Amino acid sequence: MFSTIVIGADDSATAREAVIAAADLAKLTGARLHIVTAYDPKSVRPTDLPEEFRYTADMNPADALLQQLSLIATERGVEPVIHPGVGAAADVVLRVAEREGADLIVVGNKGMSGARRVLGSVPNSVAHSAHCSVLIVDTHAAQ
Repeated sequence: MFSTIVIGADDSATAREAVIAAADLAKLTGARLHIVTAYDPKSVRPTDLPEEFRYTADMNPADALLQQLSLIATERGVEPVIHPGVGAAADVVLRVAEREGADLIVVGNKGMSGARRVLGSVPNSVAHSAHCSVLIVDTHAAQ
């Protein structure tokens, strides 16, 4: 069914719900799971890091977030590959999906209502630009 699943996630409760869904689907299908988060390097400040990481030169908040998100997948029996990326979230997710040969991209439905639905959101951008199947997970319960 699916052999390579890419999940785009940030540090929100809704994204964590989407990671759970992607990990469960990866376990069910035996797919390789890739967790992606995007960041703007200008917005990374040492004070955003947990105290134990503030004085290390090679850890930024995206890496710390990806470690937390990978634990969600590991607890569900899936060993993910993690990908931090610089740029707009949809662009980073699509770039990783293309590079990894994804046959499914999973995103939460955050931003799918109100003005963002009309103006554009990560799920909308991914769904309209992906070259593979896209699963938009209903995460309203996590909001």
